[in-house]
Amino acid sequence: MDRRRGGAVVPRPTRIRLRPWQSEALDALGNCARPDFLAVATPGAGKTTFALAAAVQDLAEHPGRRLVVVAPTQHLKHQWAAAALRFGLHLEPEWSARDGVLPADMHGIVTTYQQVATSSAALARLARGAFVVLDEIHHSGDDRAWGSAVLEAFEGAARRLSLSGTPFRSDTSAIPFVDYHLDEARADYEYGYGEALADRGVVRPVYFPRINGFMEWVAPDGEVVAATFDDELSRERANQRLRTALSLEGDWLPIVLEQAHERLVTLRRTDPTAGGLVIAMDQAHAVGIAELLRSRRVPAVVATSDDPDASARIAEFTNGTEPWIVAVRMVSEGVDLPRLRIAVFATTTTTELFFRQAVGRVVRHVRGVRDQRAFVFLPDDPRLRRYSAELVELRRHSLHRRAERAEGPSAGLDDASLGEGEQMSLFSVIGSVALAADEATARSGADAVAPGVFGDAEDGAVDGVEPEGVELVLLPPPLPNGGTAAVAAGGDEGGDGAPEPSVREQRIRLRDLNADVAKELVRSTGWSHPSVNAELNRLAGVRRISEATVEQLQRRLDHGRKWLRRAG
Repeated sequence: MDRRRGGAVVPRPTRIRLRPWQSEALDALGNCARPDFLAVATPGAGKTTFALAAAVQDLAEHPGRRLVVVAPTQHLKHQWAAAALRFGLHLEPEWSARDGVLPADMHGIVTTYQQVATSSAALARLARGAFVVLDEIHHSGDDRAWGSAVLEAFEGAARRLSLSGTPFRSDTSAIPFVDYHLDEARADYEYGYGEALADRGVVRPVYFPRINGFMEWVAPDGEVVAATFDDELSRERANQRLRTALSLEGDWLPIVLEQAHERLVTLRRTDPTAGGLVIAMDQAHAVGIAELLRSRRVPAVVATSDDPDASARIAEFTNGTEPWIVAVRMVSEGVDLPRLRIAVFATTTTTELFFRQAVGRVVRHVRGVRDQRAFVFLPDDPRLRRYSAELVELRRHSLHRRAERAEGPSAGLDDASLGEGEQMSLFSVIGSVALAADEATARSGADAVAPGVFGDAEDGAVDGVEPEGVELVLLPPPLPNGGTAAVAAGGDEGGDGAPEPSVREQRIRLRDLNADVAKELVRSTGWSHPSVNAELNRLAGVRRISEATVEQLQRRLDHGRKWLRRAG
C-alpha cells in the first residue's frame, strides 16, 4: 500500500528481478559515455523491461527530464504505456502535436515512427534534453523521410536508447543514431537467441516444420510454369511460386493450416490456452484464411490495420482462449502474446529481419508450462529454409548444452513480392498441393530433417527456474512538476484494494467532467462554449485544457461547479 505523509502520496518502490543480460546491458549503458546506445536482444528476452529500468534510473538521476518512447505501431504505443505504468512512469500514448505543452504531471509520451514523420518539429521541442527510447529502430529506415524526421526530432535529446530484436543492415541510407561496420549495425550490447536458450527460462525452443509442394501458375508473360520448392528458379519465378503456394485458390495452404491446427490441438491438451498465429499476405488474404478456418469449425480472430477495432481484438485474443488469430503485420512484431505456440508463415515478405520478428511472436517463455516447444510452419522456400536453418542450429547447440555457440552472419535480404513491372492481373494460380512426404515430416514436427528429434532426450524444454538474476529496487522518478505519483498497477487506495488510477486515467476522467460542467454552464448562462471554456481556464490558471495537470483540472472543475451553483 502507498504511504501518505501530510496528504501527499509516497510512491511505492518497484521491485524487479533483472535477467543477467538485462543487468549486464544496464551496466554497459551506464558505462557508455556516448549519448547513443544500441541494444539488440532476441524477441521475447525482455527488451521493454530493460529499457524502462534504464529510463527510471535516468529520470531519477535527472529530475524533470522527459521520456519519449517511439514504437513501431499504434497498438504498441498503448502496450508501452501500460508497461511503463508498472514502473511508476506516466506516459501519454495519445499525444498530438496540437496538444501544445505536455502536462507537468506526465513523465512523457509514446509515439510512432509514422507520427514522428509528420510532427518532427513539435517532437524536437518536447524531446530536447529528454531520454528517448527508439523501439525497433530499423523502422526509421522503412521510409527515407522517416529517417530524416527521426534525426530532426531527437538530435537534441540527452540520451537515445535504440532497441532491436535482431541485427540489421542498412542497404540504402544509414539509420540515425546507429554506428555501422561494413553496412552492419554495430550493437553496444547484443543478446542472441542461442544465448537466451542456453540461459533457460527466457525463450522457447522453436521448431520449423517445412512443407514442400507442387505449384502451377500462369506467369505475367503468359508462360505456364510448374515447380516444387526443390526446383531451382530465378528470383522472379521463385516469388511467383511462393505466391502460388500461399494462394487460397490452391490446396497447399489449406493442408498446411490443417497440419498446424492438429499440432495446436495436441499442445492444448496440456496447455489449454495455447494459440496460433497466421501471418497473411494482405488484408483480403487474412480475411480469406479466417473464413477457411471457420468453414472447418475452427474459430479465428482477424486483426488488420484497416479495422478500427483491431487493437481491441488483439487484447481480447491475448486474454482469451480462442485458438487462432490471423494478421498481416499487426502481430508480427512487438505485440506481447505469450500464449502463442504456433505460427503459420503465409506471407510473401521474406526478408530475414521480418522472418526473425515473426518467429519472435512464439518464443516467449511462460512459467508453469512443462512443454515449452513452439512451431513455425513454413513453405519450403529456399530463403526461409536458410533462415530457419540458422535458428535450428542455435537451438540444437543450446538444447545439447554445448558450451560454445555462435550466430552466423545474416543472409542477404529478399522480398518475394512480384517483380517490378509485373502486373498482378496477368498472374494467375492454376493450383498447388502440399507433397505427401513433407506432410508426414511436418506431422512429426521434425524440421523437415528426420523423425524423432522431439524425443525427451533432446527436448529439455521443460519449465524450470528463472535464470539467476539481479534484484533491482526502483523508486518511480519525480514528475516534471516536482511531484510524485504512485505506481498504478497493483496499488491500493484507502486500503480497499482498488488500484490507484494512473495520471492519464485521472486526466481523462476530469476532462470529461469538465466538459459536462461546461455544457451545463452554456445552457445556464447563455454564454458561448468558447467563452465558458476561456473563463474556466482563466480561473484555473491554465492556458489550454490539453496542457492542464490533474491538480489544475480538479481546480477548473471546482470553479465550474461553483459558477454553476451561482448561475442556478
